[in-house]
Amino acid sequence: MRAARLIRMVLLLQSRPAMTAAELARELEVSERTVARDAQALSEAGVPVYADRGRAGGYRLAGGYRTRLTGLARGEAEALFLSGVPGALREMGLEDTASAARLKVAAALLPSLRDAPDSAAQRFHLDAPAWFREPVTPGLLPVIAEAVWDDRRIDAVYRRGEDAVKRRLEPYGLVLKAGVWYLCARVADGGSPRTYRVDRFDTVDALGERFARDPGFDLPAHWADQTERFARSILRTEVVVRLSPRGLRGLPHAVDPLSARRALAGAGAPDAGGWVTVTLPVESEEVAHAQLTALGPEAEVLAPASLRERCAADAARLAQLYGRAGAG
Repeated sequence: MRAARLIRMVLLLQSRPAMTAAELARELEVSERTVARDAQALSEAGVPVYADRGRAGGYRLAGGYRTRLTGLARGEAEALFLSGVPGALREMGLEDTASAARLKVAAALLPSLRDAPDSAAQRFHLDAPAWFREPVTPGLLPVIAEAVWDDRRIDAVYRRGEDAVKRRLEPYGLVLKAGVWYLCARVADGGSPRTYRVDRFDTVDALGERFARDPGFDLPAHWADQTERFARSILRTEVVVRLSPRGLRGLPHAVDPLSARRALAGAGAPDAGGWVTVTLPVESEEVAHAQLTALGPEAEVLAPASLRERCAADAARLAQLYGRAGAG
């Protein structure tokens, strides 16, 4: 414990010209008296830690005592500090580990690049959760994350609707999508990796046995394939719609991105008024009704007839409602 603290103290002093006893005590979560004892121990071990007395005093390293990373340009150094996702690391229980790693890198940078962490942090920030949604960290996430890092099998109970199933899984990787955590894992008795929502695990027990990871598994490629399959699986029906130029521009904002891409890819030529007819893949007629309503008079449903009738009924009600309000 003390050895790790001494190393952290050296790294802190390497990353800054000097630090007061109070600053070191706060960073190391110890008393100022402990800081003084640690500084003495480092000095006796040959690390050139010096204490400057007085009002502006503090601790510093003398003689250029540091290990430097060479060959890093400013852009590379700043990009390095963008690689971590603080919120996600905290939820997985890796915040302290990541902090120590960033501190080691910062301490090894050349003085001219020492401000790279602050420069990157003030220019880019990742806010992963979706709008209007309070993110909730699954309680079992740290256990699963540790198993993922160590390639250890887990015994888990997973909820599927009203049912719960027991699985022995080989956890390959974690994905954070719009504030929701997913686990990509292979069932231990074989088969292809599957995707599980972490918040649907009731219990997770990490086992002592490790599994042999498939060297050909590519987590980003697997996730992209799974999301594409899911999107296609829910687009089970089609509607035919005429769109004005404004409706055409608004379609990607009103419907699912995959649905909009497929519709626009097969769009016909504009008519004299600039209107375009498209065939739109949708989850259901109910969903299509809700989505296309957002386009208002910029979209005309041509088929199916039942959806066209519903939109016509909506238009009639709106005309009656606004006509009555205007007359009053």
